[in-house]
Amino acid sequence: MAKRIIVACIFTPAILWIMLVPSPLAWTALVCFISATAAFELLRAVGEDKITLPMKAATMVSAALLPFGSWAELGMAYVNLLSFVVTAVCFWCAIRAYDEEGGPSVGFFHVLACLFAGIIIPLGLSALVELRRMDHGKYLVLLAVLLTFVTDAGAYFAGVFLGKHRGVTKVSPNKSVEGYIGGFVTGVLFAVLYGVVSSKIAGDGVNLLSLALCGLFGALATEVGDLAFSFIKRQYGVKDYGHLLPGHGGMLDRFDSMIFCGPVVLFIVRFLPVF
Repeated sequence: MAKRIIVACIFTPAILWIMLVPSPLAWTALVCFISATAAFELLRAVGEDKITLPMKAATMVSAALLPFGSWAELGMAYVNLLSFVVTAVCFWCAIRAYDEEGGPSVGFFHVLACLFAGIIIPLGLSALVELRRMDHGKYLVLLAVLLTFVTDAGAYFAGVFLGKHRGVTKVSPNKSVEGYIGGFVTGVLFAVLYGVVSSKIAGDGVNLLSLALCGLFGALATEVGDLAFSFIKRQYGVKDYGHLLPGHGGMLDRFDSMIFCGPVVLFIVRFLPVF
């Protein structure tokens, strides 16, 4: 527990400083690192030692470059190119493995795992780069990041003190209906309160409806993201995706919910601006 607290006390302020103080490029570089590391952790968890080195390399490079493309505004052509490269490399490796007698049995599933790790995960995290680049980007990206943590905390404490109806899903059998509701309520209340405080600091009015929607659907996305990556852990008997952060697991353990929450918040604030 002491190790977990010490790492949190060091890691959290460092993340917040990079997110809010330097230029958006510094935050983009960090998101690229988080994305590539998360991709590697996922492949290690599900690859069964059959995902070849070129497949891993193409996946991690794509995971690192996609958030950069969001910062550089390279558009969908850039996303399509990286998607094609990862797909082509992975299928070529699978074909070669199929042709070689006694070689690793690279299946269609392994190709899909690389596409998920190299395209879907970084696309989700790229929303955090997009939020930082927008007007009042510091407030928007901080909203998305804090919303995931607050939702998780609200769900946890509601489940501990009020949880009676457990076993909603076998993926997380200890979680309760009351915990999920607590997470939703906490997310909405936090988002609205965050908007009120931000308006005072920024000196601009805020759209409370937009913030409430961010809280509601962002909290829902956070819960889905947590369950999705817990499902993968259960299926492959993995406790933590990595050990990069002592007491906290790997990057994917810390940022899994943001892969789902970030795009939801980005979509809402683009069509219903907060400021």
